[in-house]
Amino acid sequence: MADILPGNIPASADTDPALITIAAKVQRKERITDEDALLLFEKGSLAFVGSLANMVRERLHGDTTYFNRNFHIEPTNVCVYSCHFCSYSRVYAHRDEGWELSLDQMMDIVKSYDGKPVTEVHIVGGVHPKMNLEFFAELMRTIKAHRPELHIKGFTAVELDYMFRKAKKTVEEGMRYLHEAGLDSLPGGGAEIFHPEIREQICADKVDGTGWLQIHETAHKLGMYTNATMLYGHIENYHHRVDHMSRLRELQDKTGGFNTFIPLKFRNKENDMSHVAESSVVEDMKMYAIARIYLDNFPHLKAYWPMLGRQNAQLTLSFGVNDIDGTIDDTTRIYSMAGAEEQTPSMNTAQLVTLIKQARRKPVERGTLYNVIRDYSGMDIKEIETNPLLN
Repeated sequence: MADILPGNIPASADTDPALITIAAKVQRKERITDEDALLLFEKGSLAFVGSLANMVRERLHGDTTYFNRNFHIEPTNVCVYSCHFCSYSRVYAHRDEGWELSLDQMMDIVKSYDGKPVTEVHIVGGVHPKMNLEFFAELMRTIKAHRPELHIKGFTAVELDYMFRKAKKTVEEGMRYLHEAGLDSLPGGGAEIFHPEIREQICADKVDGTGWLQIHETAHKLGMYTNATMLYGHIENYHHRVDHMSRLRELQDKTGGFNTFIPLKFRNKENDMSHVAESSVVEDMKMYAIARIYLDNFPHLKAYWPMLGRQNAQLTLSFGVNDIDGTIDDTTRIYSMAGAEEQTPSMNTAQLVTLIKQARRKPVERGTLYNVIRDYSGMDIKEIETNPLLN
């Protein structure tokens, strides 16, 4: 048995023959099945799945841990949809309770980063009926005219689906139009859980799983890279999680257009699902680990630190994660409004580098598409703190 299990996996921890078979598959770089993933969720100990995930992570990336320097624009939290898990949006009928930013106000945010070493602006928000396709196309044209090198990652498939239908454009027509206006890549939001059994209970009125996948596939065909997410830890079961990841893995086999997978922890503050208990840290780490093992064709696994909190995000680096997102700079409220650990999410470069080094990993700043910008592993924190170009 000790010869079958990878060297850093304690053989005494999980002696189930089926688990040993899975470990051997991972060691041989063979793809695990949906049934294997379900078994890991149901019977694999945290130590067992964590060791397997870390093996995969280090096989792919060694100790390298990526981050980027980014900021968020949230155009509005007014939304035509009413997802039960959402603590962020305000329905359109009560839009006086939310915010609606004008083009000028959003450009003021962009201009506030002039001269600062950010590489990405991340634009997501509610689905506002007056913020249509042309409105956002004009925003992106204006951003690109002001700062051409700034990568625009924007709009969930939920936002895009509404824009395209309202503009009476096909998905391909709409994606091409926004891409030509300056949209560089898509975030992974709005995926939630693809399985209709769950989706119909938590977000029945917005684009379904098939529609979400179609939008991302279309972006891939246009040469755009995208991210993928999954909202876990609420009313779904393990087989719903596996079904979700299976659909993502299948599309990735087809297009190769996904950069990273980001498990998103359900938070229960101030929403219609406040009665649902949140997942434990152990369950969180198992989710990351099994995602890393199962999604063998996804190059990266990201932990969104504002949602998990700094310490838990740091912990994920031992459970398959090789990316902890970016500096954020207190510009996102989506998870803080839901009771996330970070109520004012902001870390500068020195703090991110310190967090990664404390986990005995190698901090590397990346662009949105994982081009290496700078390796910080040999740099002193004081040097970073005192250099305005680095911090």
